[in-house]
Amino acid sequence: MSAGQTAAGLQGLEPGNPFSEADWDTPHGLPPFERIRPEHYLPAFEASLAAHEAEIGRIVGDAAPPSFANTVGAMERAGLALDRVASVFFNLTGSHTNKDLQAIERTIAPRLARHGSAIYLNPDLWARISAVDPAAEPLSEEEHRVLDRYRTRFRRAGADLGPESKARVAEIAARMAELGTQFSQNLLADESGFELPLSGEEDLAGLPPFLRAAAASAATERGGRHSHVITLSRSLIEPFLVFSTRRDLRERAYEAWTRRGEMGGTTDNRAIIAEIVALRAERARLLGYESFAHFKLDDTMAGSPDAAMELLRDVWTPARQRAGAERERLQALIQAEGGNFALQAHDWRHYAEKLRRAEHDLDESEVKPYLPLEGMIAAAFDTAGRLFGLRFEELPEFPRYHPDVRAWRVSNADGSEVGLFLGDYFARPSKRSGAWMSAFRSQERLNGTVTPIIVNVMNFARAPAGEATLLSFDDARTLFHEFGHALHGLLSDVTYPLLSGTAVSGDFVELPSQLYEHWLEQPEVLRAHARHHLTGEPMPEALLERLLAARTFNQGFATVEYAASAIIDMTLHLSAAAEDGLDVPAFEADALRRIAMPAEIGMRHRSPHFAHIFSGDGYAAGYYSYLWSEVLDADAFDAFREAGDIFHPETAARLRRYVYGAGNLRDARAAYTGFRGRLPSIDPLLRKRGLAA
Repeated sequence: MSAGQTAAGLQGLEPGNPFSEADWDTPHGLPPFERIRPEHYLPAFEASLAAHEAEIGRIVGDAAPPSFANTVGAMERAGLALDRVASVFFNLTGSHTNKDLQAIERTIAPRLARHGSAIYLNPDLWARISAVDPAAEPLSEEEHRVLDRYRTRFRRAGADLGPESKARVAEIAARMAELGTQFSQNLLADESGFELPLSGEEDLAGLPPFLRAAAASAATERGGRHSHVITLSRSLIEPFLVFSTRRDLRERAYEAWTRRGEMGGTTDNRAIIAEIVALRAERARLLGYESFAHFKLDDTMAGSPDAAMELLRDVWTPARQRAGAERERLQALIQAEGGNFALQAHDWRHYAEKLRRAEHDLDESEVKPYLPLEGMIAAAFDTAGRLFGLRFEELPEFPRYHPDVRAWRVSNADGSEVGLFLGDYFARPSKRSGAWMSAFRSQERLNGTVTPIIVNVMNFARAPAGEATLLSFDDARTLFHEFGHALHGLLSDVTYPLLSGTAVSGDFVELPSQLYEHWLEQPEVLRAHARHHLTGEPMPEALLERLLAARTFNQGFATVEYAASAIIDMTLHLSAAAEDGLDVPAFEADALRRIAMPAEIGMRHRSPHFAHIFSGDGYAAGYYSYLWSEVLDADAFDAFREAGDIFHPETAARLRRYVYGAGNLRDARAAYTGFRGRLPSIDPLLRKRGLAA
């Protein structure tokens, strides 16, 4: 057990409440999920909030002159109990929620926001932090960084504002927490409430065996009223749009997928979006910024909305040209088949797959048997072992919040413990859509040797019992992507919690994940791990070559659908007009018209279901960061190519030191330069996406 855990027990709770226990007698200190009931959370939140308030009060009331240890160090040691309760609760509200947890979330989210505001807007606390003199005491490089980050955080939260403005900022934070929670719950309701039943062979036309099996499994999970159903899980609906020969059903599925969050009624998110955008703009203005986008990017690697938009424009022009050429080829294919209709958004994936077969002799249903989930997990682990010397030992017994969850002990080559990795891979109605990494416990050394507990959550379509779950190449890429995030949390090697793991600049956080995707595409990795789920035979060399040759196929479409979402995000958060009452569909349509969005391509995320930017502030005015990080990751992988070895030990050691293990020890530009020796150019990105002239 870590000292961090020991410090986290709560007083005043009922004896049966697991959060009253200082130590959890579980493997690696995992939360005792089976013993935690919904009624335990609110008392635990109230007790831990009170404990944290008392800790802050002692810091403010300390009679000794402010120092790093008694102010900033004390801040870093405070709130451990609250962190423990919140990490368990909010992980479950994303991955395995229910009506009881959702009701608690609606209650506690604004309470937590008010609590955070009370800390960051406390004038006496800010006075102490401001008075810490780094020249008057010997501080390490990391402690200098922690002090700087605290001062930046307090200023950006409004610590320098007057009393009236502080009060308004606090009101905005509480209201934003309510709205973000409601947005997420509305979206989950729309996603879990939809199903497209498929009855008989006519409705199943074109669907390969793996997709029929996944649709049958989804039907069983949904109560067995139908033999097969398509849900809004991306791992079901995207292959349905690829393979179904029923154009009418593709249209129905696509409409449901793109209209999440704006179907009317109590789950409609459009009014929520208008209020969120207005509140963000107001907060930015109170803090002295031209717009929310200017506020958000002021503390990033990009530094300004102009820099982010310049990158998006640099990519948009060649991507749109490439997409136009792709569209013409798809339309020609429709006409060659005798189709008397114009290509629509719900047709694109279907005909793109046909064109891929024709041009690259590549069929997704031919590839998937060689990409079983177990094999791709092994590939991700083996890659981490060869790069960083990590070992993974699966635990047979441990506390689970759902029977699907698996756990692995992660250690270094010398056997020393790194942390615990959890994998939660399958879609279910209680889980929000998408894929993500999170932490039940983050690495640090200030409160003892605290090792991380990291979780990857996916939404893969489950195969029927006794059969292997087969992934598309995009699914396998998602697995590698999220495991890259997981490694960023697992390999963290810092002392102070504030700097731990993924707590880095918003447009740097995707570098470890997107960089890790590159290893999936290497022949050396695929030859070792892409093996047939029944025979164990490796993927035939000819198929492997065709798969890799098709990597840039349809990249005009992929880049346009992503970049359009990033441009809408930035445009929304640059617009002062949004404060006067935002008509979301009209704003979106006008912005897309101005960039000449191809009518046959839909945005990857339309605003009413754009959880990245409206479920919280994390990616708001920051969705561009995937592309910004892709500039970094394309250039970073070139370091291994230049070394002549994709597992080059010295390059991997620098990567671990400056990127995966460094947390926020240094700013993003310094971190990247430490690894690469220089800042990147955009050229490797354009080559990677096949957009270079």
